[in-house]
Amino acid sequence: MPALKPTSFTAAITWLGWVPSREASLRAEPLDVVEVTLDGFPGEDHGGPTRPSCSRVRSQYARGTEIRNTRQLCIVSAEELALTAEAMGLERIDPSWVGASLVIEGIPDFTHVPPASRLMSESGVGIAIDIENRPCIYPGKEIEAEAEGFGKLYKPAAKGRRGVTAWIEHGGVLAVGDELVLHVPDQPVWPHLDAARAS
Repeated sequence: MPALKPTSFTAAITWLGWVPSREASLRAEPLDVVEVTLDGFPGEDHGGPTRPSCSRVRSQYARGTEIRNTRQLCIVSAEELALTAEAMGLERIDPSWVGASLVIEGIPDFTHVPPASRLMSESGVGIAIDIENRPCIYPGKEIEAEAEGFGKLYKPAAKGRRGVTAWIEHGGVLAVGDELVLHVPDQPVWPHLDAARAS
């Protein structure tokens, strides 16, 4: 019995990006098309089968521990980027400033889709969603370089709107304009979730 349910929610890819070196900058370079593999975007600094642990999993591992890489991609929605820009008083936020791998348009409240959801392209590329991507200071540094005085506003404005981290489950070609279909886990929400979060 299938554990993931295709939905009527779809999104169009409006932007693709590639981060050459996080040590140099979080800034992404735009792409029109990319052939993704199980390691992510070829040569991209977030790619590979494993990664050093970071603050997202500090309750589980000491920083720098080698773990499975479920953060190959940073996916944000065009709608949430626009809301974040509005909250900051900016006309727009360029996706390159936030290190985006994909910008998609069409799925409401995208940052809060269920973990383990999939985005499936018509050609068969499968993107597995890990968790919400919490805002950090690094996009703010890129924004500050472009709009002085606004960088510090990013982190609070992006709360709940930073998108998700994700990894490639099945490779192939992705291009700007491709349509992705959202598939969600076909299971009820765990009834003890609130109690677990409170403990």
